[in-house]
Amino acid sequence: MPAAIDHMLRAMRAKDGSDLHMMVGIHPRARVSGSLRDLTDFPKVTSEHMEELLKEICASHRWEHFLKNNDLDFAYEIPGLARFRVNYLRNALGMAAVFRQIPSKILSFDDLKLPEALKKLCALREGLVLVTGPTGSGKSTTLAAMMDYINLNSTRHIITVEDPIEFVHQNKKSVIVHREVLEHTESFADALKGAMRADPDIILVGEMRQLETMRLALGCASMGMLVFATLHTNNAPKTIDRIIDAFPADEQNQIRVTLGSCLRGVVSQLLCKKKAGGRCAVHEILLPHDALGGTIRAGNISAIRNIIEGSMADGMVSMDFSLRKRFDNGEISAREAYMKANDKASFDAILAAETAEGGGAAPSH
Repeated sequence: MPAAIDHMLRAMRAKDGSDLHMMVGIHPRARVSGSLRDLTDFPKVTSEHMEELLKEICASHRWEHFLKNNDLDFAYEIPGLARFRVNYLRNALGMAAVFRQIPSKILSFDDLKLPEALKKLCALREGLVLVTGPTGSGKSTTLAAMMDYINLNSTRHIITVEDPIEFVHQNKKSVIVHREVLEHTESFADALKGAMRADPDIILVGEMRQLETMRLALGCASMGMLVFATLHTNNAPKTIDRIIDAFPADEQNQIRVTLGSCLRGVVSQLLCKKKAGGRCAVHEILLPHDALGGTIRAGNISAIRNIIEGSMADGMVSMDFSLRKRFDNGEISAREAYMKANDKASFDAILAAETAEGGGAAPSH
């Protein structure tokens, strides 16, 4: 007999939704093309019903963890339909949850129309590569495509550490070992310590949230492993600043030296609403460059923008250039480009023209 939540997940999928949001006092909501919509076929959720829904699909040891910590991440599958990344939490109204659909098929470079430059990062043998962007920007999907490309083309030993496991890769040319926090290891840090002794070629770190995780990931990259990880930042300079600023002030000079020696690339990704409906990805790509290490060690992070803009022939690209290209191709509006841009002033003219045409007012900086 299917779990009660399955009916809501099927209804969310029927609307081409990406996420199901559950909160006490409101109808279940589906995120469709970036916007939340009520699933009015289902009643508003009470506290008692919420607990029943969430407990029904949760293993007992994980439920105890949730009751103790008020947060829980795990993967849930409806066989033959889809897998979901699940987050349980508590808020002012009680228990709540978000279910994000994980595509059943690992999409390829071609499927996602990813920039060819990302293949250069897949060919690296050591160092740190960061895939960044806000929640829901498709970081995990892009990273899965990169792992799949490596799996198809190289004989590597890959260890992934995730919370929870999202995309399950089948061994092709490479051997891929999936480890899930709380199921196969106590923490990201413990998993990374273990991975150092497991002779990996590549380590994928699902998320660098904790300082110790960052420290160990940098250590692995400095020891000659290729480390892929994600962060919630919107562009390459902010990504580098975020890592350095996470460390105590008395360690930051040494971290600049370490990061300068091992950082090989940053891929920042945002999703934009298309004028025709749906969403499309835009990227900022920082690739290996002779000047990168010295720039980071010197703390001259603002100069990274110059490295990117001066190396477009090599495959690097800035976020603003990607946005402008999508706008010029007629895919996104001037307002969408403006709202996502780093240098908003450079989009003033096209926004003013679009606003004048539509009779609205342009936003101020």
